[in-house]
Amino acid sequence: MALRSNIQHYPRIQEEGNRFIGFFDDSKFKSHTIKISIETFKRIIQEAITNANLKSSRAILNIEEISDPKKINEILKKGGKELFKYFIKYCGDPAATAYDCLNIHYSKVAKEQFRNRTIQKERMNSGWRYQFIARDTAIESGRFKSISDIGAAEADFNAILLEKNGNGQINIYVSVKNRANTVGGQDFPKAIRALEDVAKNDKNRTGPYLCVFGIAMDKGQRIIRLESKTKQPYSINTEVWLSDFFWPFFANYNYDEVSHFVLQVLLEQNKQSSLSITPPQELIESFGDVCKEYGLINDEGLFNDAYKLVDLFCGKLKK
Repeated sequence: MALRSNIQHYPRIQEEGNRFIGFFDDSKFKSHTIKISIETFKRIIQEAITNANLKSSRAILNIEEISDPKKINEILKKGGKELFKYFIKYCGDPAATAYDCLNIHYSKVAKEQFRNRTIQKERMNSGWRYQFIARDTAIESGRFKSISDIGAAEADFNAILLEKNGNGQINIYVSVKNRANTVGGQDFPKAIRALEDVAKNDKNRTGPYLCVFGIAMDKGQRIIRLESKTKQPYSINTEVWLSDFFWPFFANYNYDEVSHFVLQVLLEQNKQSSLSITPPQELIESFGDVCKEYGLINDEGLFNDAYKLVDLFCGKLKK
């Protein structure tokens, strides 16, 4: 059902026939007056990559700077056990996964899980990266009265934007997501409520608030999500800004340009892609050892009992 939030009184598009009627009217607010230099933008990206790696490493293993073989071996053994836990947690359909693994060698399964987990970590890392890029380009743009971290799980940063006539301001609470489907279905009303609670409870806020889910990658303009049965907005104060609106609004560059700049920085860094890393044999063997402890594989290392795998995924199989 639609959320019950007090309508925030900020300029909205009122033009009849406009497909964005009722949306935040950004034309009434201060616009961009400068263009961040490409050099500055690339510096922001470099810093964002560094900060994102501190928040969520792209790599499963971080052993490049470790010289002690014993320490490396301990990390790899632990990594194999963690990979087994990932195998259980993200199996998807227990029956189908068990069927797919039947008579397959554990090393092949371990390599597939290693790649899947690497892709998952890449996505998490990208989410942090684009959050930092959006925030820091907004700061450098000079368009906003202030940009600040909120320090809440539901919102990434807050932007205060002044009206052109100087009579007011709007507080924009932004949660950055990679894709629009990151928050969807039954989770979306909860996410809106949580984000609006941050705005409502901000003791430093002066003036109305607007909540925004900023989508870093999906092409498009803006959406106000509607409840499927009533076709009423979940909240008239919350908008989803897709990449074609989101990036020009905060960075004064379009989505394609941002993507090209990120690629340029990645090419200049010339680091090995985490997707090209082959899982070390010690990690694969550690994964196999755990499989043996659970009695999942035979002497040839093949998963030979699909029913045991189903019990494993359903939490019934114990060592």
